[in-house]
Amino acid sequence: MSIVDTPERRQLRELTRAFVTREVLPHLDDWERAGEVPRALHATAAKLGLLGIGFPESVGGSGGDLLDSIIVTEELIRSGGSSGLVAALFTHGIALPHMVAAAGARTGGSLGGRLGGVSSPGDDSLIERYVRPTLSGTMIGALAITEPDGGSDVAGIRTTARRDGDHYVVNGSKTYITSGHRADFVTTAVCTDFPGSGELTLLVIDKGSPGFTVGRRLEKLGWHCSDTAELSFADVRVPVANRIGAENTGFLAIMQHFAAERLSLATQAYATAQRCVELAMRWCRDRETFGRPLASRQLIRHRLAEMHTRAEAARSYVHAVAGRVAAGEPVVTEVAMAKNVAVAACDHVVDQALQLHGGFGYLRDAEVERHYRDARILGIGGGTTEIMNEIIAKGMGL
Repeated sequence: MSIVDTPERRQLRELTRAFVTREVLPHLDDWERAGEVPRALHATAAKLGLLGIGFPESVGGSGGDLLDSIIVTEELIRSGGSSGLVAALFTHGIALPHMVAAAGARTGGSLGGRLGGVSSPGDDSLIERYVRPTLSGTMIGALAITEPDGGSDVAGIRTTARRDGDHYVVNGSKTYITSGHRADFVTTAVCTDFPGSGELTLLVIDKGSPGFTVGRRLEKLGWHCSDTAELSFADVRVPVANRIGAENTGFLAIMQHFAAERLSLATQAYATAQRCVELAMRWCRDRETFGRPLASRQLIRHRLAEMHTRAEAARSYVHAVAGRVAAGEPVVTEVAMAKNVAVAACDHVVDQALQLHGGFGYLRDAEVERHYRDARILGIGGGTTEIMNEIIAKGMGL
């Protein structure tokens, strides 16, 4: 039996599929045009136990591990959702883990030890003030790392936090922040030394704090239902109690959680490819040209076969690497390879699927058109394809 095909995980797939059918599909087009998903969707997903998958019950989660999170992401897309919906609904997957790991280290829990969390006096309070409400669907969190002139250079972060008594005074800006408009709080990477020094700390900054401004809503090629924002901080006073872990441990914390984020993006990539294979097969069976279904032509059948092969191969490799990560293996190189393999498969498949749909595939009415747009970010977010290749080359000893 596959590690992702247990009776419990089959039930999780069924639960996710029912959620998408009932709560998502009737409204997704409207959310795409509105530029965001409603806050009520978070509460609904939380009641079903989907929002807390992968987080321990001790902090308000539903339990499960990385593989369970992958099952939910995969099934959400294959049931007709999208990677943009994943980004919007599960932003807490990148906003909360640092808090959970740090609190686990403070209490001596296994999660903190496994993730290398470093404790801070405020960590337990952060669980009660931010983690539990978010996993219950009553709050929304975001993660702010990227800066306008920084890109993938995490160590070069220039947003500063100067200690002033029981507060930090934060100045700087962030961009491309997923759920930045709807978020009630932002887990923010700041430099606690001179700008660009690499001495990073994570602070939780509340929306509405004086000097904290949420800028314009960024218009994007894809992920239309996922709001994206620019953030700026001008002498924002943040309590020391809102610090995650010890000071100057932020860089390590960020690096340690990249594996889960990158595997989530890899999952979104192969799941999008699988969904597009299904859409293309359905279209080619139903669509007739010159008196015959498209699928009756060898050229079309072979193209579909190649698309299916790439999608399934990517899925198998991502699952294999995810299993090793869940087991605690340090597989940084393999995670980078999994992301690149899945993204490459997705890029090929969505392009071919849209081509097979012909003119209809170019219309907003076609589901494949949304996947075509949404797929383009997957080779950029969480570390670009080029950054992944650098990691792989390093792992090869080059």
